[in-house]
Amino acid sequence: MTKAPPRKAATRAGRPAPADTFSRNTLALIYDFDGTLTPQPMQEYTVLPQLGIAANDFWNEVNAEVRRTGGDSILTYMRLLVEKIEANKAHVSRASLRQLARGIRYFPGVESWFERINRYVGAASGGAVNVRHYIISAGLGEILEGISIKQHFERIYASQYYFNHHEVACFPTVVINDTSKTQYLFRINKGREEAQESINEYMPEAARPIPFGHMLYIGDGLTDVPCMTVTKNNGGFAVAVHNPRVARSIETCRSLALANRIDYFAAADYRAGKPLEKRVRTILDIIIARILFEREKHAFQRELSDD
Repeated sequence: MTKAPPRKAATRAGRPAPADTFSRNTLALIYDFDGTLTPQPMQEYTVLPQLGIAANDFWNEVNAEVRRTGGDSILTYMRLLVEKIEANKAHVSRASLRQLARGIRYFPGVESWFERINRYVGAASGGAVNVRHYIISAGLGEILEGISIKQHFERIYASQYYFNHHEVACFPTVVINDTSKTQYLFRINKGREEAQESINEYMPEAARPIPFGHMLYIGDGLTDVPCMTVTKNNGGFAVAVHNPRVARSIETCRSLALANRIDYFAAADYRAGKPLEKRVRTILDIIIARILFEREKHAFQRELSDD
């Protein structure tokens, strides 16, 4: 009886054969919102004017309350905002917050930025690399649901309120502060992007759909340091932007650069040809080269496994 030829081993030198297709071909740009894409905090364009409250008065009260209670600054502002809404007998529903988001103003070039970046990556990679944009913000998700640039984002992570059956904001259900922002980087990294999905289980680096080395985090200040640090320490990149009209903003970026917490900083001018676009493109070129290298290496390993 003729014996069947021996089957090829699924492994070579103790290593599993690579997957049939290369899937880690996505890069992610991750943005803070307030001060990064907009000159002012989102509340100053939306709910505070609606309540007739001066922005400086509100934030001074928040800071004083944080000093008095030792509480979290994000929880404190969310609580005080609910109290102001109740005191003004205002009806600020989710729908009205989405409507108010139309009043948000952006830094120059923001509204055309995302499509330009997508086109650049597509051209520079020969269509081999996909781009995803994300927001991770301590601001209000109910406002961000109504922003004019929402369609450009794969996901928007932000703080949220619980609204009762009268559509009245009662208490926070999701609070995102400078340190808790980092969990969303791991959600993106592991592809566990839904809130109910756990990110605590072990996942091998090779199985993570968007490695940190394929990420660029863009923020504007010290509240972004945890995300910048996590991204850079894991092989990714970080860029800071500053409002050219605010000297303190420039000094903050300078201090981040001197501490090696960022790769570059630039004025928050997102228009074509400006330094920010040039520096971001330089980083994107590196990430694209990494992905193309990894894709070719994957093809090479497939050839070896077929030998």
